[in-house]
Amino acid sequence: MEQVTIKVEGMSCMHCVNSIEGALKNENIEGHVDLKAGTVSVKYDAGKVNLDQIKEIIEEQGYNVV
Repeated sequence: MEQVTIKVEGMSCMHCVNSIEGALKNENIEGHVDLKAGTVSVKYDAGKVNLDQIKEIIEEQGYNVV
């Protein structure tokens, strides 16, 4: 399992948390949003998904990956 922390702009409330974490969970990716830090910590299987795909999932929810 790989682990990475991604800087994300535009997150401000629990809706943001639920949106991102839910979208990642739907793809069998473990994600945790930290609103104060403006980050998403992700654990994933690099054999099944890559970092660019994870960033795309987050951006599809309306947030900017920095």
